[in-house]
Amino acid sequence: MLLTPDQEAIRDAVREFAQAELWPHAAQWDRDHHFPKDVHQGLAQLGAYGICVPEEHGGAGLDYLTLALVLEEIAAGDGGTSTAISVTNCPVNAILMRYGNAQQKKQWLEPLAQGRMLGAFCLTEPQAGSDASSLRTTARKDGDGFTAGPPQGEARPLGGQRGHVSAERGGDHYIIDGTKQFITSGRNGQVAIVIAMTDKAAGKKGMSAFLVPTDAPGYTVARLEDKLGQHSSDTALIQFDGCRIPAENLIGAEGEGYKIALGALEGGRIGIAAQSVGMARSAFEFALQYAKDRTAFGGPIFDQQAVGYRLADCATQIEAARQLIWHAASLRDAGRPCLKEAAMAKLFASEMAERVCSAAIQTLGGYGYVKDFPLERIYRDVRVCQIYEGTSDIQKLLIQRALA
Repeated sequence: MLLTPDQEAIRDAVREFAQAELWPHAAQWDRDHHFPKDVHQGLAQLGAYGICVPEEHGGAGLDYLTLALVLEEIAAGDGGTSTAISVTNCPVNAILMRYGNAQQKKQWLEPLAQGRMLGAFCLTEPQAGSDASSLRTTARKDGDGFTAGPPQGEARPLGGQRGHVSAERGGDHYIIDGTKQFITSGRNGQVAIVIAMTDKAAGKKGMSAFLVPTDAPGYTVARLEDKLGQHSSDTALIQFDGCRIPAENLIGAEGEGYKIALGALEGGRIGIAAQSVGMARSAFEFALQYAKDRTAFGGPIFDQQAVGYRLADCATQIEAARQLIWHAASLRDAGRPCLKEAAMAKLFASEMAERVCSAAIQTLGGYGYVKDFPLERIYRDVRVCQIYEGTSDIQKLLIQRALA
């Protein structure tokens, strides 16, 4: 697949920024667990926050293939930064573009697309990860006798060890109580899309989606996760305690939450796959240059077949993953179904990235294992790509169903 001149120009501009402003500082951000707000503003000025958002809503008005190009380049500079950008673009912006009303698009989508806000997506609970239908969320309308919070006599969960989320509609407001876990940008974001139940008896059809400002009283970051990698992006446990939001913050209609959440994950998987390629490419390029510079046995180690073949295999796997991503993105841009293709891209790219990072470390030998070189950080950063936006097992399940 050939890129257009505009797509190449956008890719090159983001690559230049990422290599100048992300890559040189990524190691320090990793050590300090630092969220680089100033760099995010630079990415916002490039349009990275709203790639697929129409221009009338403050976005760049581009396509998912361009989004994949942008996320690959940001991830090649720093994996954690690319995760925060990815979540804002999809699922957050994607949900508002498809299901938000005019007022919601003006109030929330426009500042998100312009980079004046960072978005978070609150789906996962301590007891509900891959099985999104097992949320314990409730949302009952005014006057039905429902009281927000745990049932009388039941202790409120401490530290998020028990997943309980409830929401009550009181006249023109909803009141949210409970816990959400593993939330990207839960602390640094300004608005979260929260999935809650409105009808337990309806199962998947009883879930609804809400817009919750993170400065709303009752929205509390209960804990920041101490993660293996991606330390420049926060992952939070969020406690909702009497968090009161206007009724107009309901996205779509009650009962559409499951459809809203899972529909957005399709595009999100393309983004995570692109991240995987960016991080893998960064590790590969570092190892390739090292192999050309390092001498042993009378010449560069790249000339040793064991090393040269290893890097040739890495280059092939990276390109194969990229083509899977571009194919899935092109289908989505054409308005065609791409659930299977997005799952294939994420599955292959995320697992490929770990293999390539491991091979890159092997190429450097002992140097690859120490923090003086970037490969161990990239290896840690890329591992989560097989987990978030649907684990590898879930991707295989989706592909299996599509083959049936």
